[in-house]
Amino acid sequence: MLAGLATGLSAVPAQAQVGVTIQLGQPGYYGPVNPNGIGLNQLLYPQPVIIQPGYGTWGRGRTVQPIYLRVPPGQAKNWGKHCQRYGACNRPVYFVQDSWYNDTYGQRYRQQQPYYNKGGRGKRDDD
Repeated sequence: MLAGLATGLSAVPAQAQVGVTIQLGQPGYYGPVNPNGIGLNQLLYPQPVIIQPGYGTWGRGRTVQPIYLRVPPGQAKNWGKHCQRYGACNRPVYFVQDSWYNDTYGQRYRQQQPYYNKGGRGKRDDD
């Protein structure tokens, strides 16, 4: 019986592991963004969303600063289901609009990074 099990396992092909890294500023990035220069019209909601109220302070009256997130479509509406992925269930969260991220933030971020160049890969330290 063990011989049959071993034979069956050897017939299973090895699967390749492929990793993809998406960085801040790229179109497929979801996560925290720096709110410098953002106005209320670039947010999905004018007020921050918080799932676990009452956790808005961290000891001795220090208030928790809100975080600004870009999330995939639909996650902001069902934030209670997705907030753990971002470690943000107990924090006030502002959601940024995709159009602002793609048209303004992402372009500005890429222009400020030395390893981005217009449409191609620029010189990087690890080249």
